[in-house]
Amino acid sequence: MQIHVLGSAAGGGFPQWNCNCANCAGFRSGTLNAKARTQSSIAVSEDGEHWILFNASPDIRAQLASFDAMQPARALRDTGIDAILLMDSQVDHTTGLLSLREGLPIDVWCTAQVHEDLSGGFPLFRMLEHWNGGLNWQPIEATEQVPFTIPCAPSIRLTAIPLLSNAPPYSPRRDNPHPGDNIGVFLEDICTGQTVLYAPGLGEPDQRILDWMKRADVLLVDGTVWHDDEMIRQEVGTKTGQAMGHLAQFGPGGMIEVLDSMPAERKILIHINNTNPILDEDSSERAELLRHGIDVAWDGMHIDLSGQP
Repeated sequence: MQIHVLGSAAGGGFPQWNCNCANCAGFRSGTLNAKARTQSSIAVSEDGEHWILFNASPDIRAQLASFDAMQPARALRDTGIDAILLMDSQVDHTTGLLSLREGLPIDVWCTAQVHEDLSGGFPLFRMLEHWNGGLNWQPIEATEQVPFTIPCAPSIRLTAIPLLSNAPPYSPRRDNPHPGDNIGVFLEDICTGQTVLYAPGLGEPDQRILDWMKRADVLLVDGTVWHDDEMIRQEVGTKTGQAMGHLAQFGPGGMIEVLDSMPAERKILIHINNTNPILDEDSSERAELLRHGIDVAWDGMHIDLSGQP
């Protein structure tokens, strides 16, 4: 199993186009030691040729261009994307579907709740019907009892785990989330036994997700904000991380404390908001993560669990 990080930032990317917070302004002026990041998405493959795209961000065109495997050039029109899996129906995880319209139809795996949001409040499924039949919905059951496989990667067994997180503003379940609005995915390579838990939107770790996290060799989880009230402190927003469906790293019960209790070989934060001080590689917060053995994903990060040298 191979995992390639196409985008590692939260919505808006880094630097965010309209933001002059300390991080964004510092990056533009060259005074901040940080990497630019596009909006969160990963690609997963069992053979390095056929890839499952996890989320389709608004930055999809640049992300695909940055990863050679996404254009194998086997035909006049070609792509390395064989399927798409959506973790939720948020704008920054789904808008890229519009940019893929020239390559439709394509199978899109998501829960009934996500399909409902993307057929109603943000009707991408209905809009894209006009391009070669659009998106072929492949339902995912947000239950731990029903693992599944995707045809392009038959040796990777996937389990969708419902997360306690919020639905987007255009969802009828906003502030009243239901199982299936947001999922984490547990991936198991049945050939090597290697396991990964991917959860970029983790608002409240209940016992269910904690049990799955304990089983993973690699954790690729929510790293949105350092402080829960970070956006309020920096005067760039009015919502807490919790209200947006994201667990802060710092403080009692925060992501650092959660990860400290996990046996995983690798612990990686992804979906980093532009305000988060961990983007500054010279910051005390970044040093704190390193002391706890926690890494921060970057665009282009590649994780090879195939067992090959």
